[in-house]
Amino acid sequence: MPFGREGLQDGIGLALSGGGFRAALFHLGALRRLVELGVLTKLDRISSVSGGSIVTGRLAEVWEELTADPTVANYERLVGDPIRSFCERSIDIPAILKAGANPFSSAGLMLEKAYAEQLITKSLDALPDHPVFIFNATNMQTGRNFRFSKRYMGDWRIGLLPDPLLPVARAVAASSAFPPYFSPITLKDPGPFEAVEGADLNNNPAYTRQIRLADGGVYDNLGLETVWKRCRTVLVSDAGAHFQPDPKPGRDWLAQAMRSYDIVTDQSRGLRKRWLIEQFIAGAAEDGTARTGTYWGLSTDIANYGLGNTLPCKPEVTAELAKLRTRLNHFTDREQRMLINFGYALTDAAVRRHTPEIVEGQMPAIWPYPAYALG
Repeated sequence: MPFGREGLQDGIGLALSGGGFRAALFHLGALRRLVELGVLTKLDRISSVSGGSIVTGRLAEVWEELTADPTVANYERLVGDPIRSFCERSIDIPAILKAGANPFSSAGLMLEKAYAEQLITKSLDALPDHPVFIFNATNMQTGRNFRFSKRYMGDWRIGLLPDPLLPVARAVAASSAFPPYFSPITLKDPGPFEAVEGADLNNNPAYTRQIRLADGGVYDNLGLETVWKRCRTVLVSDAGAHFQPDPKPGRDWLAQAMRSYDIVTDQSRGLRKRWLIEQFIAGAAEDGTARTGTYWGLSTDIANYGLGNTLPCKPEVTAELAKLRTRLNHFTDREQRMLINFGYALTDAAVRRHTPEIVEGQMPAIWPYPAYALG
């Protein structure tokens, strides 16, 4: 049996990247425009990493109430407002300090506590059957992508555990457990894993009794893998870190380690992005595995979509947004509104340009926050 059980399907998948609160806010704008274009309720699979998982966790929490109204009119009340309120807080440094004062806790557990208290109360088994929500972490023991969903959790080297009962907040914490500060999130005796094709570590208790997880961005900061393998239409929203040159990188061991991590992550993300776009451009495949879709990211110039009716976004303004921190700390009202506006504008352009067939209606794009327009 292949890992994940399902094969390629005629569905629409959305991948939401990592990038801390910056990503969460950018994705809020993206989701808002997907609501208006009639795309959100068509999604079959939503895959997320780190900051993207914060938004996806909340979306999964309220999905049934949200979509009870076909117009999804309660999006701001149920998703936008709670996420914005959460991003007004600083939770990273307080989590580290609280964990340091308590030998029986950890910064990762403090993250989970913050998510559970403010945003996400359900367990994985209580999530809707459709769409499929996937929260991606990295298994530090196997070096592979570790997925959480309602149907299963696991990775292809240890196998899958059906119908997990873990809190969604723990899955989100694992997905956003940035190393070395918040990792590892440890799953102790999670249960028996079923073998899948290639699961060479399935019968090795050293890998299945205690599973140590870190931020999903260590493996795939786009959250792309599970969406690409399952869906013929792929939408990717990327608010990943914008790598900055540094004339004087730190010389201590921690600064060197973090700089090296940033370089490796940037290269991995860049390779995935280039590969994705090449696949879209290549078009039809004779073996029936062709995908359609689109990509938008914080570093994208909206003019590149070649549409004459996009919301105006000055490159000098959006370039500053791409430099914003990726921490889980306080984002000002201005930062929040501008990030939401940019995610909204890029999503509008990308979806209308490359996947117009999935759009319902022609609701014109209007800045969510006109006073913070980017043009």
